[in-house]
Amino acid sequence: MSRRESLNPEGSLWDLTAVQLRRHREERKISGSALGVLLGVDRSTVSRLESGEIKLLEKHARTIDREWGTAGLFGGLLRFAKEGHDREWFATHLSMEARASELRIWEALWIPGLLQTETYIRAAVEAARLPGIEDRVAVRLNRQECLTRTPPPILRVMLDEGVIKQPVGSPEVMREQLAQLLELGRQPHISIRIVPTSVGAHVGRDGSFKILTVDGIDSAYIEASKEGRLVQDATDVRSFRLKFDNISDHALPVGASAEVIAQAMEAHR
Repeated sequence: MSRRESLNPEGSLWDLTAVQLRRHREERKISGSALGVLLGVDRSTVSRLESGEIKLLEKHARTIDREWGTAGLFGGLLRFAKEGHDREWFATHLSMEARASELRIWEALWIPGLLQTETYIRAAVEAARLPGIEDRVAVRLNRQECLTRTPPPILRVMLDEGVIKQPVGSPEVMREQLAQLLELGRQPHISIRIVPTSVGAHVGRDGSFKILTVDGIDSAYIEASKEGRLVQDATDVRSFRLKFDNISDHALPVGASAEVIAQAMEAHR
């Protein structure tokens, strides 16, 4: 089944937007290439918009409503879709994570899933009292395979200092986890930096997020206790890039961060 055939316009406003885009284009007998010219994108991007693989941007919605005389239909659909919740966001984010050329991660609470050891994953899942522990462990470990592909993604990670000090599982679990952070941080495509608690309040305290670059386009995923939110509008994503840069201003250099991680290892005894 193709992505377009699997669209569920009754259950997802994003899918409804994709279906309406194709319907209105075909009713006007406009080719995908012509719509691409109108929106300033190529034909393949139009196909991905209509299949729901990527989301319509606000500037595109405004152009379509103006040029097609749709009385704000696409702007309204986009606004409600962004304000609502889409259960496919997490799955879409995982697909993008597997293909991303660059990942920028800010984590205020946990070691990021891509960097977790098996024992840390198990301890975290058990602490959350989630069902299907072994399945969840396997899924998270499978996600980490993206780090060993060729070429590997560029991974830039910033962690709140509390993340490496907060015990998760036994002291042995934490020492193993922090040792893995140090090992991963030695790889040329991975940088791990610590934001010390001494910096006090900063914009990163609002919550964890990651920025994923796929085919040259950035998207942001906001972590949440159950299901997160995928952000793909260019203006909104830019705010997360600026936030990441602002957090980076407070982070220790890579070398100093490694020393802090090593010291935390010694403390977990």
